[in-house]
Amino acid sequence: MKSVFIVACITAIFSVYSYAENKSLYTSTNSKACKIIKNDPNEGGSYEAECHGVGGYKVHLLEGDLRQTLNIITPRNKIFELNFWGFYSGFTTVGEKIEWRVKKGTPIALIARYNVENKDNSKKKRSYLIISKIRKDSCCVTDVVPSKANQNLEARKLADVAIKRPCIKNSQVLK
Repeated sequence: MKSVFIVACITAIFSVYSYAENKSLYTSTNSKACKIIKNDPNEGGSYEAECHGVGGYKVHLLEGDLRQTLNIITPRNKIFELNFWGFYSGFTTVGEKIEWRVKKGTPIALIARYNVENKDNSKKKRSYLIISKIRKDSCCVTDVVPSKANQNLEARKLADVAIKRPCIKNSQVLK
């Protein structure tokens, strides 16, 4: 019994240490902070902008038919589509501030707020935090945290272990 307690304590200490060594850096997806790459109002409001990231990474904010998503661009210009718009139907927007979880100066995860309009009442929105793992050779969504108490804290904890989590498909998220 004593050895189980000791193992549990050591695990808890390392978990807290791992969480504590990661830091948050924030960048903006606001249109004033990003460089417009494509803007075609004739194609259902088709829009693409390049926004600053951290550690040589960037994001592309894409909009089409009043729905938004992000792509992650690596320092070597590899593009990884996160395909947020496939998770929820209805009109959507990405929040204007994104959180990068960084370990030793290298991004390991991205947390983005995703606002989804209610189909029946456009004034009602649901707000989710979408967590994506970041690796040199791949990036994908690993978790979606619904609006609730401690949403940000839960998202950071999930982001800090995202590298070990599997990618989720659009069909795995409740609509």
